[in-house]
Amino acid sequence: MERRNYWRFKTSRVRAFTLLESLVALIVISGSLLLFQAMSQLLVSEVRYQQRSEQKEWLLFVDQLETELNRAQFEKVENDRLYLKQEGKPISMGKSKSNDFRKTDASGRGYQPMVYGLKSARIQEKGQELHFHFQFEKGLEREFIYRVEKEKS
Repeated sequence: MERRNYWRFKTSRVRAFTLLESLVALIVISGSLLLFQAMSQLLVSEVRYQQRSEQKEWLLFVDQLETELNRAQFEKVENDRLYLKQEGKPISMGKSKSNDFRKTDASGRGYQPMVYGLKSARIQEKGQELHFHFQFEKGLEREFIYRVEKEKS
């Protein structure tokens, strides 16, 4: 008798994903996406907090600057510096060589920083108004206008 194998299959082991491995892969992918979404939301909330913080810092600085200007007598603006007399003593305000706006005596001695993180600060006198234009390192730009009354001679 002749033996015939009509259908002889080679049995080979082909490695494939099982259902369990597929489920684990899907769980890992969905977990990664959820983590990415949470980190994105955290980043957005941090940016909002920083913007509110910059606004609070600006408002505090403006309040402090206005108080200093109210207590002093205006003299002149020269080279982006404001010169005043406060309680009979000459003082000066302007951007320092570093990144802060500070109050010093008229000769530039003393150290009373009022705000940090400045890229530039321009002070201009236009009639009876002082225009302060501030540009911060983080990109924020602000202008403060203050009306002065010059002493009549």
